[in-house]
Amino acid sequence: MKEKERSGAPGIPLLVLFVVVAIGVGVWLALAGRHPGPAVVAAAVTVIVVDVFCLAGFFLVNPNEGRVLQLFGDYRGTARAPGLRWANPFLSKRAISLRVRNFETAKLKVNDKRGNPIEIAAVVVWRVVDTAQAAFHVDNYENYVRVQSEAALRNLATGYVYDAHDAGEVDLSGHTAEVSGKLRVELHERLAQAGVEVTEARISHLAYAPEIAAVMLRRQQATAVVAARQKIVEGAVGMVEHALDLLAQKQVIRLDEERKASMVSNLLVVLCSEHSTQPVVNTGTLYQG
Repeated sequence: MKEKERSGAPGIPLLVLFVVVAIGVGVWLALAGRHPGPAVVAAAVTVIVVDVFCLAGFFLVNPNEGRVLQLFGDYRGTARAPGLRWANPFLSKRAISLRVRNFETAKLKVNDKRGNPIEIAAVVVWRVVDTAQAAFHVDNYENYVRVQSEAALRNLATGYVYDAHDAGEVDLSGHTAEVSGKLRVELHERLAQAGVEVTEARISHLAYAPEIAAVMLRRQQATAVVAARQKIVEGAVGMVEHALDLLAQKQVIRLDEERKASMVSNLLVVLCSEHSTQPVVNTGTLYQG
């Protein structure tokens, strides 16, 4: 079932018309005298009853709101034009908001791709674009959006790792834009049958579960230390290589392979050590006599 537009008749002119009719009936009865005939009374009562009954056909459409019109259970259309409108008084008129809405899911505890328990939550921005589908395809479209959003978030979390170890692997913590885009696409597919469009979906909370948070923190710290050590060693090797090249170019001193190895060892110790080194000044010869 797809939405079809039926705005109804403009309300202000018809309201004026019904008021004029009611006033006209009153004037007619006044001109008929103190004891009008039965036919006059019956006609006046009929007109008044019909006029009052027609007043039940007025309804108000607010901006960014739709009114789903049903006649004895049969869908007849949706009124979207804002203002005072009029339609058949027998039509039921259910209001559905078309405004942009958002909500944050609860913090879900799920396992990531590696089986590590994590906590994750998301913010979903959505709006109704098809009132017929929202009213008739699902029982309660607001609850449907909430349940399907949590289900999509769970499915997303199980398909990615929290923190990637391999280069090029997509993870939840380091590729938020890509993961949020994937979540939005999955939500759009799930909620399309309810006439709902997802305009934005993004991760709002992401953390390891408390029972493994301390262990994972130590692992992250160890990874950071290893990465830092690797950069230090790379820099130290470059500095040693540069020092040996300068000594060779300027011919400050000639070193054989054994002396070069000793010098490289000493420089690496100095450059890679976490503590300040204490220099030892050799005032004698480099060679043992």
